[in-house]
Amino acid sequence: MPHCIVEYTDNLGPDAAIQELLEKLAAKFRDSNGVFPTGGIRVRAIRLSEYVVADGKGNDAFVNVTAKIGPGRDPDFKKQFFKQMFEMVKEHFKVVFATRSFALSLYIEEADESGSFKENNIHARLRSQK
Repeated sequence: MPHCIVEYTDNLGPDAAIQELLEKLAAKFRDSNGVFPTGGIRVRAIRLSEYVVADGKGNDAFVNVTAKIGPGRDPDFKKQFFKQMFEMVKEHFKVVFATRSFALSLYIEEADESGSFKENNIHARLRSQK
């Protein structure tokens, strides 16, 4: 972990630059001084074609970012890290905010290790490249 999922309404179109956002999010996780191991980073987007926003009458759009992380990170680190991440995401959507009705959210979920099963050989590949 971390896994980061960006859900976005398809009415945003190319102005959302979703692939660019995914690259920025992955880079932010890599720039965590090892708090989030590079081999565990998964960043992806889900384009939503079926949704209702607010009263359903406008051309409103939304983006929701959910970061799923393992337990044990320092609370102060998490608060600062994800505050910076949210500011980065807000900056990414600055033009969208200025030109249309838009809602943006970011949620952090900590996994319960007793309900998390993983196997990953990417960490070994990354270690062998050093």
